[in-house]
Amino acid sequence: MSKLIIVESPAKAKTIKNFLSSEYKVIASKGHIRDLPKSSFGIKIDGDNFTPEYRISSDHSTIVKEIKELAKSADTIYLATDEDREGEAIAYHIATAIGKKPETLPRIVFHEITKGAIEAALANPRKLDMNSVNAQQARRLLDRIVGYKLSPLLNIKIQRGLSAGRVQSSALKILVDREREIREFKPIEYFSIDTKFKDDLEVELIEFQGSKIEKLTITNPQRAKYILDNIKDDKFKVKSIESKERKTNPQPPFMTSTLQQSASNRLGFSPKKTMMLAQSLYEGVQTNSGFMGAITYMRTDSLNIAKEALSAARELIKSEFGDKYLPSKAQIYATKSKGAQEAHEAIRPTNLSFTPDIAAKFLDKDLLKLYTLIYNRFLASQMNPSISQTQNIIIKSDNSKFKLSGRKVIFDGFYKVYGDIDKDIVLPSLNIGDDLSVQSMQSSSHFTEPPSRYSEAGLVKKLESLGIGRPSTYAPTISLLTSRDYVKVEKKQLIPNDIAFTMTSVLEEHFNDIVDSEFTSKMEKKLDDIAENKANWQEVLSSFYNPFIQKINDGKTNIKSQKVAEPIGEKCPECGGELVKRKGRFGEFIACLNFPKCKYSRNLGKSDKLEKKEPAKIGIKCPECGGELVERFSKKGKFYGCLNYPKCNFISKYKPAGKNCPSCNAPMILKELKKGDFNECLQCKFKEEVKDDK
Repeated sequence: MSKLIIVESPAKAKTIKNFLSSEYKVIASKGHIRDLPKSSFGIKIDGDNFTPEYRISSDHSTIVKEIKELAKSADTIYLATDEDREGEAIAYHIATAIGKKPETLPRIVFHEITKGAIEAALANPRKLDMNSVNAQQARRLLDRIVGYKLSPLLNIKIQRGLSAGRVQSSALKILVDREREIREFKPIEYFSIDTKFKDDLEVELIEFQGSKIEKLTITNPQRAKYILDNIKDDKFKVKSIESKERKTNPQPPFMTSTLQQSASNRLGFSPKKTMMLAQSLYEGVQTNSGFMGAITYMRTDSLNIAKEALSAARELIKSEFGDKYLPSKAQIYATKSKGAQEAHEAIRPTNLSFTPDIAAKFLDKDLLKLYTLIYNRFLASQMNPSISQTQNIIIKSDNSKFKLSGRKVIFDGFYKVYGDIDKDIVLPSLNIGDDLSVQSMQSSSHFTEPPSRYSEAGLVKKLESLGIGRPSTYAPTISLLTSRDYVKVEKKQLIPNDIAFTMTSVLEEHFNDIVDSEFTSKMEKKLDDIAENKANWQEVLSSFYNPFIQKINDGKTNIKSQKVAEPIGEKCPECGGELVKRKGRFGEFIACLNFPKCKYSRNLGKSDKLEKKEPAKIGIKCPECGGELVERFSKKGKFYGCLNYPKCNFISKYKPAGKNCPSCNAPMILKELKKGDFNECLQCKFKEEVKDDK
């Protein structure tokens, strides 16, 4: 009897194999095996019906063939991709690609990759959740519609190489709006009365002649001097002493957004790096108990904790730290994130006996740092609060009141594990009525500061609070903004480049919905409704598509060109039009003024000398659209592209062979190597030797 388990990740497959008998075979799809085509729109629209034209990607054809072969001999095929919408969609596409009806295959899910979790999942399979699949399909199609319809318009009206996205453009507007605030900020001067009593006791002026003093109360030097002159010679006494106990509660265990924020603030990791490390910890690492997943699933906005994990944490706290650190009952946390929908657990260690000290023997430096952060945060979340004693002493004269504040930790509580406890500020022993003498008193000038720029962690927090995106989208969104040069990172701050302002301004004027955070948040809610079977995915797409396309059509005539074209006094060799110097994502280049009808372009050489590497037709038709293929040049050297770019995005490092594969009929490329030339299929990798007829 043979059983086949299909997961997405080879690392995940390796870990699961360790827990199962030889009757189980485990194979990884290596992510999405089917998606919309890269070189065309890929959505058939008929009225209010949207049909995605999925294709198996060329780099997944071999693995699909292998899964099909294994599926033929398997008595049972388990779909074991991640338990979120993306994982549900991957499972759906796997089943479809291997010729199975998705609803007939058992679907198993687990929040952690441990022996117990895998066995429990196999004992309790469910059916594929088509509502989640449809929610993911709707998101994918929405993003394709925005990208394929809006990006070309921005390329024509603003600059070549631009792209727009539903979540991406909203996130960019947040950064641009903050930068606008900074640029428009006008600092306000204000003054403080810096006072020390004997023994360097720094105090804060809180009242003068019966009026409350706050940060911006004193706004000119004359007023500061007047206050100083009227109190510097006063007699001061302790008027009141107030002591309070203050409890500080532990924070909840991590979910995706808070993990990214804490890893950024404490460890200096980018969200992208944090998620890559977390993925490795989830999929499997070597431990003292063998190879297993070290943490639970890392893409989640849930704060749920399994009862078994809570019991294990409480037992460890009692044995390691004693009863005084253990609450009378387990701490239960409620998810507060807007639009939370991922029904997982919070991020926690799968085995508390795999302590950071033990993990240090198995994990590399950065993995250990992140694992320690996750481990300590989870354990601390189940410990008692810390208790501090705060003391406020009011010091009074005839004209003024000053406040002296102190703090002392009485019980460290959860800080015993999580660290970062505030330092004590110990005050001297004072009594009501005690006289105090002034050690120094002077006025100081200050200026208000502009709002700070967002860090990557700060942007994640903002996106979460607005309900923009979901746990799986935060890191990719930020990576996209930086990789496309819309934003640069300086001293951990996200700073939008000039093109970001131009693009955001155009979108605000003509496509306000795309950059409006409230609209984007409501769209996320609609996707949630699809997943919960409260909305029809086709209707959601239709309600967005029709008004959006109307705006696209209007924009073709209503949006003024933002391009600055500088004529160079030369004619286009392809159409005879005027050649101009333009700015692109990667600097200046030469292009034809008749673009997009004429696609001629070339790079600028050193000292503004023009390169003469012009597209040369190679006499072979494009395998994607049938257009002419030409030689092109980039910073990385020669490549082959379609003359119909940007409508057709076919590109190849190798010269197309001009023939189709005899095995699968897909296009072939010519590889010229020292050991001989051969043709290779782009899809099934079939090879044939090219014989020299000379």
